[in-house]
Amino acid sequence: MSEEIPSTLRYTEQHEWVRDDGEVIVVGITAFAQDQLGDVVYVDLPTPGAAVEAGQAFGEVESTKSVSDLYAPVAGEIVERNEELDDRPELVNADPYGEGWLVTMAPADRTALEGLLDAAAYRQLTEG
Repeated sequence: MSEEIPSTLRYTEQHEWVRDDGEVIVVGITAFAQDQLGDVVYVDLPTPGAAVEAGQAFGEVESTKSVSDLYAPVAGEIVERNEELDDRPELVNADPYGEGWLVTMAPADRTALEGLLDAAAYRQLTEG
């Protein structure tokens, strides 16, 4: 299985990806995760201003197969939610690393990002 795993991103063991955009981080689910879920039909995301702890469930992705929790990669505050997903949840399947992003966050401690998996470690996780 050679799923797309961008080397510029960081990953969690729960299959979220993180892109550091300087002020904020962008969080989404990986191509592997959306493939396992099947067709995404609904995404439940927190409102901006919500505080989250690392590893805490902060929303859900519902697919034709199941419902899966979304987990915060680091502690921080939700800055923005992808409003586009309210009407077009299928973007998570079509473009998981682009238009299918979920939230942006202001991390409480930027050094926590270093504890996330790099692309090679995430590839090992998904192939193991």
